[in-house]
Amino acid sequence: MTNNIIEVRDVAFVDWKSWVPKERAVLCFVRDGNRVMLIHKKTGLGKGKVNAPGGRIEPGETPSEAAVRETFEETGVQTSELHKVGELFFIFTDGYSLHGTVFFADAHSGTPFETPEADPFWCSMGAIPYDQMWQDDIHWLPLILAGKKFKGYFIFDDDKMLSKSVVTVEEF
Repeated sequence: MTNNIIEVRDVAFVDWKSWVPKERAVLCFVRDGNRVMLIHKKTGLGKGKVNAPGGRIEPGETPSEAAVRETFEETGVQTSELHKVGELFFIFTDGYSLHGTVFFADAHSGTPFETPEADPFWCSMGAIPYDQMWQDDIHWLPLILAGKKFKGYFIFDDDKMLSKSVVTVEEF
């Protein structure tokens, strides 16, 4: 490694058991029948992309508490009945790294509205706009929409995915 640049460009060459991310974050997919709430992200990592509500875990917060808080802050929707459905492990070639916990919220209250961070919208589960999302999403989002759980490992150079490995798991 030189100048804080990660030279590893293949997930197969990372010791994920000893890997420690620089940050931890969450994503929360809110379900409503055959629809899922997504956002047009307006700030931060992924600005301009479609994603689920989410963000960094604050000190002292559990991942599920962060998912509830971030979803409310970004959309005005209060979530409950959260279920952990996935884990994301990201290394970026600029030295940034992130571990994400992915949740589904099976209950919610309130009507989504635009905030300074996001513009939320409901989307049919059969019409997810993968071409407007991070390149990794198409490799794991269909799994969780089908009721499976997963762990996904990714290396990115800016917003270009260089390497991936996605495995389904029975439990966390």
